[in-house]
Amino acid sequence: MTQVNGGQAAAPPILVDDEPDLLRDQFRQLLRYPRLIAGGVLLGLLGGAWLGYSTSDTYVATSDVVLRVPMEDPFNPSVAIEKTLDMNTERQAATSRRTAERAAAELDFPGDPADLVSGLQVTNPPKSQVLRFSYTTADPGLSARRANAMVSAYLADRREQTAQTRDTMIKGLQAQLAPIARQHDELAEELDGRTGPEAEGDYAVKANLLGRITELSNRISKLKALDISPGKVIRTATPPTSSDGPGWALSLGLGGAVGIALGLLMAWVRLVFDPAARSEGDVARALRAPVLGSLPRTRDTDPLLTEDREDSPLAEEYRSIAYRLAYDQRFAGRRRLLVAAPRGSSRTAAAVAVNLAASFAETGKRVLIVEAELRQPSLEGQLRAREVGRPAWPGDGEGEDWPGGRRLVVDAGESGGFDLVPGARVRNVARALTSPEMSRLVEEADDPNVTVIVLTPPVFAYADALALVDRVDGVLVVCDPRGVHRSQLARLRDLITGAGGTVLGTVMHRGQHSGRTGRGGRKKAGNAAGARSPRVTPGAPGAPSTPGAPGAPGGHAGRGAHGSPGAPGPHAARGVQGAHAAQGRPRGPVPRPAPGAGGGAGGGRAAGPGARTGGGRSGGPDDRPGAGRAGDDWPGTGPAGDDWPGAAQAHAADTGAHEDPSTTMALRAIDPPAERP
Repeated sequence: MTQVNGGQAAAPPILVDDEPDLLRDQFRQLLRYPRLIAGGVLLGLLGGAWLGYSTSDTYVATSDVVLRVPMEDPFNPSVAIEKTLDMNTERQAATSRRTAERAAAELDFPGDPADLVSGLQVTNPPKSQVLRFSYTTADPGLSARRANAMVSAYLADRREQTAQTRDTMIKGLQAQLAPIARQHDELAEELDGRTGPEAEGDYAVKANLLGRITELSNRISKLKALDISPGKVIRTATPPTSSDGPGWALSLGLGGAVGIALGLLMAWVRLVFDPAARSEGDVARALRAPVLGSLPRTRDTDPLLTEDREDSPLAEEYRSIAYRLAYDQRFAGRRRLLVAAPRGSSRTAAAVAVNLAASFAETGKRVLIVEAELRQPSLEGQLRAREVGRPAWPGDGEGEDWPGGRRLVVDAGESGGFDLVPGARVRNVARALTSPEMSRLVEEADDPNVTVIVLTPPVFAYADALALVDRVDGVLVVCDPRGVHRSQLARLRDLITGAGGTVLGTVMHRGQHSGRTGRGGRKKAGNAAGARSPRVTPGAPGAPSTPGAPGAPGGHAGRGAHGSPGAPGPHAARGVQGAHAAQGRPRGPVPRPAPGAGGGAGGGRAAGPGARTGGGRSGGPDDRPGAGRAGDDWPGTGPAGDDWPGAAQAHAADTGAHEDPSTTMALRAIDPPAERP
């Protein structure tokens, strides 16, 4: 790989493939079509097998003939034989029907003479006056007999044609000679005994006639003495001792070689007309950005945040991506990142955003994830998060629902934690994304110790990502190369750059496959998600209490005083299991304590107006509907976090309940107290 700098000094380097790397990448892409290559090899082997079978019982007998031209002086060097002999014409004459009829008569061939020519092949070696007669049949003796018969028929036909031509010429010369000889004889009789000046003219005519007679007689004599031999057989056909075929081994070898070439050709044609991005090079060239990492195929039931981050290869891949981003000068300055997929599901993009946040948190950075998915928000339900409070700025108008409503803290285990602003359904998505509150969230990355990651819906599905690209330092594209075309990636890059953004890189993945197998599979997945929750012993029944006073609107329920033995609180029988097992919602409804029945280790409370029981919230004037989850008594869900952990401990002391020390340690191990900077 070489780096070519752009025309401006501030432009980032563009990666360009060297020609050897490009060729190697193309060859590797050809190997992505094993079926086509295997099909070509199979066709080649079948062709080789057919060649071996069809030539295994074929025998070829060969006879060679040197042709000559009839001439008066064959040793005359001034005569060029190759100029007087047309070998192509002779080849056509050797395979003519006339020759086949002569050979059929010699062989007593019962069929059509044209069928006799089907096994004959006549060739002319370069720069020679040799005709090679090759005859192929399944019988070696028959091949030799037919080859010799065809040679004999050809030579006989050629001799006959030459003789006919000579005889015709002799007859013509004799026809010219006869009248001249008669005229000469008549003139000789008239001049017999005559002398004087008058006879001199007749003697001159007689001399001319005699010269003409002599010339014609000489030509006739030469034609009669002409050697009309058509040629000479220099090799007589003999029965072959072995078949003419290449053999099974050579036939299969040739077929396999041709099949490989054919398979590679078909794979190359398929690659040329394949619009999908099949390799990292295709993705990098289409987006003009490097591929930062490649994720293996996962199950759709796997948690977004990778578990066992200390020993997980997947977590190491996310760390590698995070480190490459951290050292990118375009991102390292303000550390604002937008994560989006081109099309399809955003689940893998959400997993990339969450795990990058955990990786950045491991380095000591404070990370904030903003879920800009306002149509189908899902991060809150898939992460172990607790609410810590509202941002400091006040909401105004349409934007007070999102993003200024809530902020959660996500527990990432050994990696620490990070903040999450969960998505929520709003009436006007565009106004919420461009609101001042959203700008303030992104501007938190102005602190060098803060990293902001924005998760958006797929770019081709909604324009939400394009509304935010100018507020971040770069875009991280998460795509499955098999599900997106190269032209779509190029269009994605044009959309991002046209909106004022920059593509920092790409994370490739191989998609997700279903990991659910009916109710049992879902149950198993739920149990796996809750594997980190500690086992807490049920709380002991609390001391008797008297009904507490109703709580103030929107406030907490009043606590009951000590009294006679009362019924255990709603958490006495369930402990913390209903609240934190698997970080999921309980299957049944969470019972609400009756007024005054709030004793027990679970810390039951009298139900005043707007009081919080379990994790759900009643319809008090100050409560946000749907903000809490059933069973989320711990940690507390109050806006200021006053329920956790001090309020619960004070309430346990007030009601005389005693918690198991192991339970207290387990709860602190899951959600340690966090201090906000």
